[in-house]
Amino acid sequence: MTGIQKVGVVGCGLMGSGIAQTAAAAGFSTTVHDVAEPFLAKGRAGILKSLGRLVEREKITAESRDQALARLGFVTDLSALRDCDIVIEAITEELELKNKLWGELDRICGPRTIFASNTSSLTIGSMATATARPDRFVGLHFFNPVPMMPLVEVVRTSTTSAETLDRALAFVLALGKEPVVAVDRPGFIVNLLLVPFLLDSVRALERGTASTVHLDRAIQLGCGHPMGPLSLLDFIGLDTVVRIADIMFNAYEDPRYAAPPLLRRMTEDGHHGKKTGKGFYDYSVNPPVPADLDSGKA
Repeated sequence: MTGIQKVGVVGCGLMGSGIAQTAAAAGFSTTVHDVAEPFLAKGRAGILKSLGRLVEREKITAESRDQALARLGFVTDLSALRDCDIVIEAITEELELKNKLWGELDRICGPRTIFASNTSSLTIGSMATATARPDRFVGLHFFNPVPMMPLVEVVRTSTTSAETLDRALAFVLALGKEPVVAVDRPGFIVNLLLVPFLLDSVRALERGTASTVHLDRAIQLGCGHPMGPLSLLDFIGLDTVVRIADIMFNAYEDPRYAAPPLLRRMTEDGHHGKKTGKGFYDYSVNPPVPADLDSGKA
């Protein structure tokens, strides 16, 4: 048994709304917090759209959709999470901002509440120490799109209790996901291996190894990946990858985690991939076409 009935999610962006949708669909009463109503409205609309697509594809019934929506609440008052059995944080990847939040939640939530961060690169221990409950702190790293991706990295620190780990693992299974336990080091398992691969794909493009399309197709067809690395970078967000790479480079001082000049320039120019309409591909047309990277119009 998870001992978890009420779920809180802080952050109603792409990851937070996906986590909230997944929890509500699995039968958990779920409260989503963000700092302003427009963010909640955007997240709510995304959940409605996602659930609607699942109904259209006959993955769920209209009744299941309505039941999931009925389990969701959206709030701007952080104190609404005080009775949650677990609170999952999915806000900006900035340690200072996260720890300010954890300090506030630590004062609000009861002693049995588990705290979980969806961070993809920061250590869980660096957040657990901002609270008076390091034994009830764990990492739950979901993958995008959350409703579809089966994996959750469960990250245990040196202070996470065995009970907390067991409850977290049971909760992940109750969501219909598959947990893998990772050591609390920057990048955990997936990003530790994935980020150098993605950065190497940009370096290969910089060197002129092949075109954008051919690099992507080579990995798709040669390695059986669902999408090529440059398409995946656009999907994740180039700014997100640079931020993760910087965190991991600072942690490991390994040149494999150094963001290539092309990737950093594109990010600084505001071309962050699919979410901004342009990255390695231009999404203003359908289907997307490779962007012009040489002219500075990436």
